Amino acid sequence: MLVTSSMFAGNGDRAGQAGATHLLINPWARSSAWGGAGSANERGLEGQFMNPAGLAHAKKTEVLFTHTRWLEGSGISINAAGLAQRVGKNDVIGLSVTAMSFGEAAITTVDKPEGTGATYSPRFLNIGLSYARAFSDKISGGINVRIINEAIDNVSATGFAIDAGVQYQATLGKGPLKKDNFVFGIALKNIGPRMKYNGDGLNSKVNLPNGAALTQSQRAADYEMPALLNIGVMYRVRFAQDHKITPAVNVAINSFTRDQYVVGLEYSWREILLLRGGYTFENGIFDKNRDALNTNLLNAFTGPSCGASVDIPLSKGAKVKEDSKVQPRFGIDYSFRATYNFQGVHSIGARITL
Repeated sequence: MLVTSSMFAGNGDRAGQAGATHLLINPWARSSAWGGAGSANERGLEGQFMNPAGLAHAKKTEVLFTHTRWLEGSGISINAAGLAQRVGKNDVIGLSVTAMSFGEAAITTVDKPEGTGATYSPRFLNIGLSYARAFSDKISGGINVRIINEAIDNVSATGFAIDAGVQYQATLGKGPLKKDNFVFGIALKNIGPRMKYNGDGLNSKVNLPNGAALTQSQRAADYEMPALLNIGVMYRVRFAQDHKITPAVNVAINSFTRDQYVVGLEYSWREILLLRGGYTFENGIFDKNRDALNTNLLNAFTGPSCGASVDIPLSKGAKVKEDSKVQPRFGIDYSFRATYNFQGVHSIGARITL
């Protein structure tokens, strides 16, 4: 871990040199409510983003959809949907699709710089296919392969990245309320080959002095993936069987921007009502001398985030239990992330667990 940390030490001087940075955006409402602080124990489909090992804790079948209004007022939205399915006693597979929409933009040319009257819709899309396994009651591991596509009207780039992680839980203390109260997780994310844009949009016609016309092709520079390392720790504090408070910490060691440190707190009542809050720290976030454009910061977020979830049992008389093997329920998740500009980020999602 020490060797890996030194390889991926955060470096603000490299900000903007990586591409496919939409891979850094958490599209799910539940885990983003506390800023990703719960990476050590995010379970089910949401674990696919923070730590693929968490997928191993999915129950039987989980279906999840989340809509995000990114930087409220900008017109950008994110839709994410996924399915997790247990295929054996200890094995789970997962599939997720995340699409980022920017609305419509006018098509301009050299001859018509003010627009041709036509429009196009830029799109960012990534598809994740995951496999996770619980090796024991204490240790689980997972891997996620993500196919990435970015496109405008006539230029696009396609690539792939791999995430891998492990989670470990232990019991600190004695008594039934202390069971598996400590959780540690580590995940390496967005590891893959360079991407490069190609397409007819990089070609232009050139008229020679003799009247001949040639097509000139421009070569786009390739770019790296925004690799990072997540290290998370959480501790569950249970009060009787109905109440639980979980403090958590996550450190994101970024290779192309500053490192981030997230602290969060979750309150749970019978695993039915859950409240979350978090704060993300990075170097310079408390700088009182920042200018109006926040050019000395590399993050659009001001730090705080919050949210809530409601999980409703589907069968009559059913009780949602933390350690039950099957939890038939319907859940609604919401999160808010504060930003310097615009009106923050709002995410709302729905899930069905069978």
